[in-house]
This record gives sequence, structure tokens and C-alpha cells, in this order.
Amino acid sequence: MNAHPGTVAILVYEGLCVFEFGIALEIFGLPRPELNVPWYQHQIVAVDPGPMHALGGLQLAVDAGLEALDNAQTIIIPGWRSHHEPPPQALLQALRRAHARGARLLSICSGVFALAATGLLDGETATTHWQFSSVLAERFPRITVDPNVLYVDAGQLITSAGSAAGIDACLHLIARDFGTHVANSVARRLVMAPQRTGGQAQFIVAPVSKSPRNELTRVLQWLRENLDQPLNVCDMASRVAMSERTFLRRFIETTGLSPKVWLRQERLNRARELLESTDQPMPGIAQACGYQSVESFRAAFRNTVGLPPATYRERFGTARAMRINPATDAAWRTATA
Repeated sequence: MNAHPGTVAILVYEGLCVFEFGIALEIFGLPRPELNVPWYQHQIVAVDPGPMHALGGLQLAVDAGLEALDNAQTIIIPGWRSHHEPPPQALLQALRRAHARGARLLSICSGVFALAATGLLDGETATTHWQFSSVLAERFPRITVDPNVLYVDAGQLITSAGSAAGIDACLHLIARDFGTHVANSVARRLVMAPQRTGGQAQFIVAPVSKSPRNELTRVLQWLRENLDQPLNVCDMASRVAMSERTFLRRFIETTGLSPKVWLRQERLNRARELLESTDQPMPGIAQACGYQSVESFRAAFRNTVGLPPATYRERFGTARAMRINPATDAAWRTATA
């Protein structure tokens, strides 16, 4: 069983980005009794002397100041008031101290500008909202800025793209601490799809279609039901009577991913589920997820997840999955239906 994940400190400041703050508070600040795991403690921490004002004119009064960051295991930077305005030195020093003792720092959207100003991202890859990516790269040339992804996990430092991508980054952090079973349970309570991987594109060419793409929906469902089979674009396109070229364009417009990347993501998601919830041997999991050998499965899993499958199972396996409390889980599902 994992040790208690500690305190999540959520920063507030003059000009607070309310949506980004709400993401962090909703995910880490609410109790989760249905999960039956040692959930995070949380604390709201003021960057500026109060009272502060959030976007829209809300007045904020916060008891804890930057000294509280010395006891936080995770610090969330929910946006920043302006990418033109340097963060106060007291904040930068507190973030550097926290990082030096092993705390994790997660920025949402423009919050990366505060994190970048510490110098901790120098030599790392980071992301932000695509509108700010060129400004970030120009101002901090020692950072490799990836404008295309939802979030980047660099170990202690996690940066995420615009607003809603912060949800994915926070769910990713939960998956690191408790496994995807718990992260997906939190996603269900948020009434959203399971956590998206960080490499998914920020911008989907046609996120809303004037007519339902029922044919592609059917293909995606068919693919999920046949992950154990060898699958190729030719087979996918033939199921909806499209040319391969048209199918590829429509697939990317709909999902934001190429079929190859989408399949890899789905296969590894299935592998995580099987490792967490079953005692199925590795050859069986590899076959169920469409890998031709255990070796190729282990390599793909380690490259994407960062752990060998056996270590992942040991950390997040059946015993942890069974700690979800079925009674309370069913109760909140009924309440939110």
C-alpha cells in the first residue's frame, strides 16, 4: 500500500484564474470515501497579501501564506495572472525550496510561466496553452516547449496545456500515486472520460461535427473489442467503406490521434486495467492487448508508463483495486446519475 500522498497546496494570487483553481480544488480538495484509499490533504496558499481578487471580482481571504509550502508534497500552480508579469521572488524561492526537498510541482495553463521563472524547467520539456507556447519558448530558451501535447511529466515537474488539460494532468498524478483504477474512478465522479494520455493533441481539427460521426464511433468501439487482433488502417477503412486516405483524415479529425498512436494508447490502457484487476500471467495480458510477444509488450509498457508491467502490478495490482468500496462507489454513482 502506498504511503499517504501528503498535502496538496493550491496557490491563489491576485487575479486568480478561477477555472484552473477550481480544477485543482475539485480533484484534490473533495473527500473521496468511495475510493477507500488514503486521500490527499489539501491547503489553499496565498501568494500575495490579502485580500486578493480573482478574475470576475471575487474577493479572496486565505489564512495560509507561502510558508505553508514547506510542508506540501505537491504544489499546484493554477494559471498565472499575466505572462507579462514576473512572479514575486518569495514565491520563486519557496518553489525552489520545495523542489529541492522532493515536492512535486504541477502547473496548469499559464501557470508554467511562474514555474519557468524558477529556473527548474531549464533543460526540460514543458507545455502550456498553444496560444502561449511561442511566448514561453522565446522568454525561456532553455526550456524545450512542446505546443502540441496535453501535459508533460518530467518527474517532479508536470506542466499542462490550456485549462481542461489540467484535469488530465491532475488525473495523471493520481494514477502515479494510486493507479489508473483510482484515477478513472475520480474521472467518473467528474462525469468525464478516463484520463487522456499526455501525448494527445491539444487541438482537434473538427471537435464538433454538424452530423454525428456514427460510422467512426462504431469503428472505435469495434477496435476496443478487438485489441487482441492484428489491426491495420486498411481493415479499419474497409469497415466504413472509405479510402485509407479519407479514413486517416477523418480519424485524426475525430480523435486528435493517428490510428497507430490511438491503438497503442488503448492497448496500454487495457494492459493497465488487466494488471490492476486480474492475476492473469504476462503472456496472456500481452496477447489480450495485441502484442505478438511478451518482450515487445514489456518494452512498450515501460516506455509509456515508466515502469515494467510486473512492478506496476506490484504497486497497483488486485489488492489495491479491491480497496474501492463497492457500496459507497455505487451510492455516489446513483446520486450523480
